[in-house]
Amino acid sequence: MSRIGLKPINIPSGVEIKINDDNLIEVKGPKGQLSEKISPDMEIKIEDGVLTVARPTENKKHRSLHGLSRTLISNMIVGVTEGYSKTLEIEGTGYRAAKQGNKLVLTLGYSHPVELEDPKGIEVEVPAANKIVVKGIDKQQVGNYAANIRAFRKPEPYKGKGIKYAGEIIRRKVGKTGK
Repeated sequence: MSRIGLKPINIPSGVEIKINDDNLIEVKGPKGQLSEKISPDMEIKIEDGVLTVARPTENKKHRSLHGLSRTLISNMIVGVTEGYSKTLEIEGTGYRAAKQGNKLVLTLGYSHPVELEDPKGIEVEVPAANKIVVKGIDKQQVGNYAANIRAFRKPEPYKGKGIKYAGEIIRRKVGKTGK
């Protein structure tokens, strides 16, 4: 039984939700608009400012889609009201980030700087040379872009150099000992 799927979603004021015939859900809020196609098997109802997701049967496919559908809708509502952000930290001598217009320029020890153009719907801030903040209303896009930035120089376990998420703990290894 899906415990997450059974939880009702309270719709905050200022958020408008429209459900089309083929379960295409459009959510409008103060920060923007998102849409997502939910499985047509799921029954989505809005009553008295509360959205509920129900499944038609107890088979495995419907049970797994139940919690997923509810979480996707909840993420869209949070996205258009509060938004999402991921903070990345850069560690290492000479490693730094800078913002040039809508491009993020990373100096990561390669022979050339890495330049990334901000995707549509994503805002990137560089408050310090060793800190990057990725913001947006779509949780999947924010997480994916932050993972793409991190992939250019993942933190290594010996000195901890590289790009890591804020709060991420890097398991350190002991290096060689010379005699």
